[in-house]
Amino acid sequence: MPIVADVGDVFKALADPTRRHILDELAERDDQTLFEICARLAAKHQFTSSRQAVSQHLDLLEAAGLVRTRREGRYKFHTLDTRPLAQIAQRWLRDKPQENP
Repeated sequence: MPIVADVGDVFKALADPTRRHILDELAERDDQTLFEICARLAAKHQFTSSRQAVSQHLDLLEAAGLVRTRREGRYKFHTLDTRPLAQIAQRWLRDKPQENP
């Protein structure tokens, strides 16, 4: 079974600059709560989005397979998952015969 049901979901998720910043923050440090992500976005990118808006972005990223979550007590931790990106890259970067110059 593929990691991503629809490659379009990944492209849709990546189309939004806020979601790309969220992925950047998770690439820098995994296992962040919603509160931590919001704080980092505000401090580094001057985002004033509500926690609810960031939560909706995270839900879309999770649906696209780019973010995994785990619960620990009342906390929900978010982690970057690059497998859907690798799956897309492999689609076009398969070994191809080398042409002679």
